[in-house]
Amino acid sequence: MGKIIAVCISEKKGTQKKNVHSAEFIKEYGIKGDAHAGKWHRQVSLLSNDKIEAFKNRGAEVAEGAFGENLIVDGIDFRSLPVGTRFQCNDVLLELTQIGKECHTGCEIYHKMGDCIMPREGVFARVLSGGIIREGDDMVVLEAAVEKTETGKLRVAVITSSDSGFAGEREDISGPVICRIVKEYGYEVVHQTVLPDDMTMLCDEMKYICDNHTADLILTTGGTGFSQRDCMPEATQKVVERMVPGIPEAMRAYSMQMTKRSMLSRAACGIRKSTLILNLPGSPKAVEECLTYVITELDHGLKILIGTANNCAR
Repeated sequence: MGKIIAVCISEKKGTQKKNVHSAEFIKEYGIKGDAHAGKWHRQVSLLSNDKIEAFKNRGAEVAEGAFGENLIVDGIDFRSLPVGTRFQCNDVLLELTQIGKECHTGCEIYHKMGDCIMPREGVFARVLSGGIIREGDDMVVLEAAVEKTETGKLRVAVITSSDSGFAGEREDISGPVICRIVKEYGYEVVHQTVLPDDMTMLCDEMKYICDNHTADLILTTGGTGFSQRDCMPEATQKVVERMVPGIPEAMRAYSMQMTKRSMLSRAACGIRKSTLILNLPGSPKAVEECLTYVITELDHGLKILIGTANNCAR
Protein backbone atom coordinates (compact mmCIF):
# COMPACT_ATOMS: atom_id res chain seq x y z
CA MET A 1 0.00 0.00 0.00
CA GLY A 2 1.19 3.51 -0.78
CA LYS A 3 0.32 7.00 0.42
CA ILE A 4 -0.25 10.08 -1.72
CA ILE A 5 2.40 12.71 -0.94
CA ALA A 6 1.45 15.31 -3.54
CA VAL A 7 -1.06 15.93 -6.34
CA CYS A 8 0.42 18.15 -9.05
CA ILE A 9 -0.83 19.76 -12.26
CA SER A 10 0.28 22.35 -14.79
CA GLU A 11 -2.33 24.43 -16.57
CA LYS A 12 -0.11 24.99 -19.62
CA LYS A 13 2.29 22.67 -21.42
CA GLY A 14 5.92 23.64 -20.97
CA THR A 15 5.39 24.93 -17.44
CA GLN A 16 6.37 23.14 -14.23
CA LYS A 17 3.67 21.25 -12.37
CA LYS A 18 2.71 22.53 -8.93
CA ASN A 19 1.19 20.77 -5.94
CA VAL A 20 -2.53 21.56 -5.73
CA HIS A 21 -3.03 19.04 -2.87
CA SER A 22 -6.18 17.49 -4.34
CA ALA A 23 -7.71 17.08 -7.79
CA GLU A 24 -10.55 15.52 -9.75
CA PHE A 25 -9.66 12.56 -11.96
CA ILE A 26 -11.90 12.14 -15.01
CA LYS A 27 -12.51 8.76 -16.62
CA GLU A 28 -10.56 8.19 -19.85
CA TYR A 29 -9.23 11.75 -19.72
CA GLY A 30 -6.93 12.49 -16.79
CA ILE A 31 -6.78 15.21 -14.17
CA LYS A 32 -9.16 18.16 -14.48
CA GLY A 33 -7.18 21.30 -15.24
CA ASP A 34 -3.96 19.52 -16.21
CA ALA A 35 -2.55 20.46 -19.61
CA HIS A 36 -1.37 16.90 -20.32
CA ALA A 37 -4.76 15.27 -19.84
CA GLY A 38 -6.50 13.89 -22.90
CA LYS A 39 -7.89 10.81 -24.61
CA TRP A 40 -4.59 8.95 -24.87
CA HIS A 41 -2.64 6.45 -22.82
CA ARG A 42 -0.47 8.90 -20.83
CA GLN A 43 -3.21 10.65 -18.87
CA VAL A 44 -1.55 10.60 -15.43
CA SER A 45 2.15 10.46 -14.50
CA LEU A 46 3.33 8.87 -11.25
CA LEU A 47 6.67 8.90 -9.43
CA SER A 48 7.85 7.05 -6.31
CA ASN A 49 8.67 9.35 -3.40
CA ASP A 50 11.78 7.38 -2.42
CA LYS A 51 13.27 8.01 -5.90
CA ILE A 52 12.75 11.74 -5.43
CA GLU A 53 14.29 11.68 -1.94
CA ALA A 54 17.33 9.78 -3.22
CA PHE A 55 17.74 12.39 -5.97
CA LYS A 56 17.52 15.19 -3.39
CA ASN A 57 20.24 13.52 -1.33
CA ARG A 58 22.58 14.09 -4.25
CA GLY A 59 22.25 17.81 -3.65
CA ALA A 60 19.35 18.63 -5.92
CA GLU A 61 16.75 21.17 -4.83
CA VAL A 62 13.49 20.12 -6.47
CA ALA A 63 9.94 21.15 -5.71
CA GLU A 64 6.95 18.83 -5.89
CA GLY A 65 5.96 18.42 -9.53
CA ALA A 66 9.39 19.50 -10.83
CA PHE A 67 9.88 16.22 -12.73
CA GLY A 68 6.51 16.58 -14.45
CA GLU A 69 4.81 14.05 -12.18
CA ASN A 70 1.10 14.30 -11.33
CA LEU A 71 1.21 11.99 -8.32
CA ILE A 72 4.03 11.48 -5.84
CA VAL A 73 3.39 8.27 -3.92
CA ASP A 74 5.30 6.87 -0.95
CA GLY A 75 5.61 3.12 -0.49
CA ILE A 76 5.18 1.91 -4.10
CA ASP A 77 8.07 1.18 -6.49
CA PHE A 78 6.27 1.92 -9.76
CA ARG A 79 9.29 1.06 -11.91
CA SER A 80 9.18 -2.58 -10.76
CA LEU A 81 5.55 -3.15 -11.78
CA PRO A 82 4.43 -4.47 -15.19
CA VAL A 83 2.30 -2.58 -17.69
CA GLY A 84 -1.35 -3.37 -16.98
CA THR A 85 -1.02 -3.11 -13.19
CA ARG A 86 -3.95 -1.26 -11.66
CA PHE A 87 -4.03 1.15 -8.72
CA GLN A 88 -7.04 2.00 -6.55
CA CYS A 89 -7.24 5.27 -4.62
CA ASN A 90 -10.68 6.07 -3.23
CA ASP A 91 -13.02 5.81 -6.25
CA VAL A 92 -10.21 6.39 -8.73
CA LEU A 93 -8.92 3.39 -10.67
CA LEU A 94 -5.71 3.81 -12.69
CA GLU A 95 -4.05 1.38 -15.10
CA LEU A 96 -0.31 1.45 -15.77
CA THR A 97 0.25 2.00 -19.51
CA GLN A 98 3.90 3.03 -19.90
CA ILE A 99 7.13 2.75 -17.92
CA GLY A 100 9.58 5.60 -18.42
CA LYS A 101 9.69 7.91 -21.42
CA GLU A 102 12.11 9.19 -24.00
CA CYS A 103 13.54 12.63 -23.18
CA HIS A 104 14.36 14.51 -26.38
CA THR A 105 15.74 17.84 -25.17
CA GLY A 106 16.43 17.45 -21.46
CA CYS A 107 14.45 19.30 -18.79
CA GLU A 108 15.64 22.10 -16.52
CA ILE A 109 16.64 19.56 -13.86
CA TYR A 110 18.74 17.61 -16.36
CA HIS A 111 20.59 20.73 -17.45
CA LYS A 112 21.35 21.61 -13.82
CA MET A 113 22.19 18.14 -12.49
CA GLY A 114 23.20 16.21 -15.61
CA ASP A 115 20.47 13.71 -14.76
CA CYS A 116 16.70 13.38 -14.38
CA ILE A 117 14.85 10.42 -12.85
CA MET A 118 11.53 10.84 -14.68
CA PRO A 119 12.58 9.20 -17.99
CA ARG A 120 13.60 5.96 -16.22
CA GLU A 121 11.61 5.96 -12.95
CA GLY A 122 8.37 7.70 -13.87
CA VAL A 123 5.36 5.75 -15.11
CA PHE A 124 2.13 6.68 -16.83
CA ALA A 125 -1.46 5.54 -16.43
CA ARG A 126 -4.93 6.04 -17.83
CA VAL A 127 -7.99 6.71 -15.70
CA LEU A 128 -10.45 3.81 -15.74
CA SER A 129 -12.73 5.24 -13.05
CA GLY A 130 -12.91 8.85 -11.86
CA GLY A 131 -13.08 10.56 -8.50
CA ILE A 132 -11.06 12.75 -6.12
CA ILE A 133 -7.51 12.09 -4.88
CA ARG A 134 -6.05 14.10 -2.00
CA GLU A 135 -2.76 14.26 -0.16
CA GLY A 136 -2.64 11.59 2.54
CA ASP A 137 -4.99 9.18 0.72
CA ASP A 138 -4.00 5.53 0.48
CA MET A 139 -3.25 3.85 -2.86
CA VAL A 140 -3.57 0.09 -3.28
CA VAL A 141 -1.76 -1.95 -5.95
CA LEU A 142 -4.07 -4.38 -7.77
CA GLU A 143 -3.19 -7.17 -10.16
CA ALA A 144 -3.15 -6.52 -13.87
CA ALA A 145 -6.49 -7.18 -15.52
CA VAL A 146 -6.69 -9.66 -18.37
CA GLU A 147 -8.41 -8.03 -21.32
CA LYS A 148 -10.79 -10.41 -23.07
CA THR A 149 -11.31 -10.23 -26.79
CA GLU A 150 -13.62 -12.19 -29.05
CA THR A 151 -11.85 -15.44 -30.01
CA GLY A 152 -10.51 -15.66 -33.53
CA LYS A 153 -11.12 -12.04 -34.53
CA LEU A 154 -8.33 -9.75 -35.68
CA ARG A 155 -8.06 -6.73 -33.39
CA VAL A 156 -8.12 -3.14 -34.68
CA ALA A 157 -7.11 0.15 -33.04
CA VAL A 158 -8.38 3.38 -34.61
CA ILE A 159 -6.53 6.70 -34.23
CA THR A 160 -7.90 9.99 -35.54
CA SER A 161 -5.32 12.77 -35.94
CA SER A 162 -7.04 16.14 -35.63
CA ASP A 163 -6.26 19.26 -33.60
CA SER A 164 -9.87 20.44 -33.71
CA GLY A 165 -11.22 16.97 -32.96
CA PHE A 166 -8.95 16.59 -29.93
CA ALA A 167 -10.03 20.01 -28.68
CA GLY A 168 -13.70 19.02 -29.00
CA GLU A 169 -14.34 21.68 -31.63
CA ARG A 170 -15.13 19.20 -34.40
CA GLU A 171 -16.90 15.84 -34.39
CA ASP A 172 -14.82 12.86 -35.43
CA ILE A 173 -16.74 11.32 -38.33
CA SER A 174 -14.02 9.31 -40.06
CA GLY A 175 -13.07 7.25 -37.00
CA PRO A 176 -16.57 5.79 -36.63
CA VAL A 177 -16.62 5.05 -40.39
CA ILE A 178 -13.49 2.92 -39.94
CA CYS A 179 -15.06 1.13 -36.97
CA ARG A 180 -18.21 0.36 -38.93
CA ILE A 181 -16.33 -1.04 -41.93
CA VAL A 182 -13.92 -3.26 -40.00
CA LYS A 183 -16.75 -4.68 -37.91
CA GLU A 184 -18.65 -5.53 -41.10
CA TYR A 185 -15.60 -7.52 -42.23
CA GLY A 186 -15.34 -9.43 -38.96
CA TYR A 187 -12.68 -7.44 -37.13
CA GLU A 188 -12.90 -6.42 -33.48
CA VAL A 189 -12.31 -2.77 -32.50
CA VAL A 190 -10.36 -2.83 -29.24
CA HIS A 191 -9.19 0.79 -29.06
CA GLN A 192 -10.35 4.13 -30.47
CA THR A 193 -8.98 7.59 -29.75
CA VAL A 194 -8.67 11.13 -31.11
CA LEU A 195 -5.28 12.86 -30.79
CA PRO A 196 -3.94 16.22 -31.96
CA ASP A 197 -1.56 16.55 -34.90
CA ASP A 198 1.35 16.12 -32.50
CA MET A 199 4.32 13.94 -33.49
CA THR A 200 5.22 12.85 -29.96
CA MET A 201 1.68 11.96 -28.90
CA LEU A 202 0.98 10.04 -32.11
CA CYS A 203 4.26 8.12 -31.89
CA ASP A 204 3.73 7.28 -28.22
CA GLU A 205 0.20 6.04 -28.84
CA MET A 206 1.22 3.79 -31.73
CA LYS A 207 4.25 2.44 -29.82
CA TYR A 208 2.05 1.66 -26.83
CA ILE A 209 -0.46 -0.28 -28.93
CA CYS A 210 2.23 -2.22 -30.82
CA ASP A 211 4.59 -2.94 -27.94
CA ASN A 212 1.81 -4.12 -25.65
CA HIS A 213 0.17 -6.27 -28.38
CA THR A 214 -3.08 -4.38 -27.94
CA ALA A 215 -4.06 -4.70 -31.61
CA ASP A 216 -3.05 -6.52 -34.78
CA LEU A 217 -3.90 -3.55 -36.99
CA ILE A 218 -3.76 0.21 -36.38
CA LEU A 219 -5.84 2.28 -38.79
CA THR A 220 -5.27 6.03 -38.67
CA THR A 221 -7.29 8.81 -40.29
CA GLY A 222 -6.22 12.39 -40.87
CA GLY A 223 -2.89 14.14 -40.87
CA THR A 224 -1.75 12.89 -44.30
CA GLY A 225 -2.07 16.13 -46.27
CA PHE A 226 0.10 19.20 -46.93
CA SER A 227 -0.84 21.26 -43.86
CA GLN A 228 2.07 22.38 -41.68
CA ARG A 229 0.59 20.39 -38.77
CA ASP A 230 -0.03 17.17 -40.76
CA CYS A 231 2.49 14.64 -39.44
CA MET A 232 0.84 11.21 -39.39
CA PRO A 233 3.06 9.72 -42.15
CA GLU A 234 6.17 11.01 -40.40
CA ALA A 235 4.99 9.60 -37.06
CA THR A 236 4.25 6.25 -38.71
CA GLN A 237 7.65 6.11 -40.43
CA LYS A 238 9.37 6.93 -37.14
CA VAL A 239 7.55 4.14 -35.27
CA VAL A 240 7.60 1.25 -37.75
CA GLU A 241 10.45 -1.20 -38.23
CA ARG A 242 9.53 -2.30 -41.78
CA MET A 243 7.76 -0.25 -44.43
CA VAL A 244 4.88 -1.67 -46.51
CA PRO A 245 4.61 0.79 -49.42
CA GLY A 246 2.34 -1.33 -51.63
CA ILE A 247 -0.86 -0.75 -49.65
CA PRO A 248 -0.91 3.08 -49.71
CA GLU A 249 0.30 2.96 -53.33
CA ALA A 250 -2.69 0.76 -54.20
CA MET A 251 -5.07 3.10 -52.35
CA ARG A 252 -3.76 6.12 -54.23
CA ALA A 253 -3.96 4.35 -57.59
CA TYR A 254 -7.55 3.30 -56.92
CA SER A 255 -8.60 6.74 -55.66
CA MET A 256 -7.10 8.37 -58.77
CA GLN A 257 -10.04 6.89 -60.67
CA MET A 258 -12.34 9.13 -58.60
CA THR A 259 -10.20 12.24 -58.14
CA LYS A 260 -6.75 13.30 -59.24
CA ARG A 261 -6.25 14.96 -55.87
CA SER A 262 -5.61 11.55 -54.36
CA MET A 263 -2.04 11.95 -55.66
CA LEU A 264 -1.58 14.52 -52.89
CA SER A 265 -2.04 11.93 -50.15
CA ARG A 266 1.16 11.20 -48.19
CA ALA A 267 -0.27 8.11 -46.44
CA ALA A 268 2.30 5.57 -45.23
CA CYS A 269 2.14 1.98 -43.98
CA GLY A 270 4.48 -0.24 -42.00
CA ILE A 271 5.01 -2.95 -39.40
CA ARG A 272 6.15 -2.65 -35.80
CA LYS A 273 6.61 -5.99 -34.05
CA SER A 274 3.44 -7.95 -34.98
CA THR A 275 1.18 -4.94 -35.68
CA LEU A 276 0.46 -3.35 -39.06
CA ILE A 277 -0.05 0.43 -39.15
CA LEU A 278 -1.93 1.94 -42.11
CA ASN A 279 -2.68 5.61 -42.70
CA LEU A 280 -6.07 6.40 -44.25
CA PRO A 281 -7.27 9.79 -45.58
CA GLY A 282 -9.11 12.28 -43.41
CA SER A 283 -12.46 12.55 -45.20
CA PRO A 284 -15.16 9.94 -44.44
CA LYS A 285 -15.80 9.38 -48.16
CA ALA A 286 -12.13 8.76 -48.94
CA VAL A 287 -11.80 6.51 -45.86
CA GLU A 288 -14.66 4.34 -47.10
CA GLU A 289 -13.27 4.12 -50.64
CA CYS A 290 -9.71 3.26 -49.60
CA LEU A 291 -10.46 0.91 -46.72
CA THR A 292 -13.07 -1.16 -48.55
CA TYR A 293 -10.66 -1.48 -51.49
CA VAL A 294 -7.77 -2.95 -49.46
CA ILE A 295 -9.43 -4.64 -46.50
CA THR A 296 -9.90 -8.06 -48.12
CA GLU A 297 -6.15 -8.32 -48.73
CA LEU A 298 -5.27 -6.97 -45.29
CA ASP A 299 -6.82 -10.08 -43.73
CA HIS A 300 -4.31 -12.43 -45.36
CA GLY A 301 -1.34 -10.15 -44.68
CA LEU A 302 -2.24 -9.81 -41.02
CA LYS A 303 -2.63 -13.56 -40.58
CA ILE A 304 0.85 -14.07 -42.04
CA LEU A 305 2.20 -11.35 -39.74
CA ILE A 306 0.79 -12.91 -36.56
CA GLY A 307 1.62 -16.45 -37.69
CA THR A 308 -1.82 -17.93 -38.30
CA ALA A 309 -1.39 -18.30 -42.09
CA ASN A 310 1.39 -19.18 -44.52
CA ASN A 311 2.73 -17.22 -47.46
CA CYS A 312 1.19 -18.26 -50.74
CA ALA A 313 2.20 -17.63 -54.34
CA ARG A 314 -0.03 -17.17 -57.35
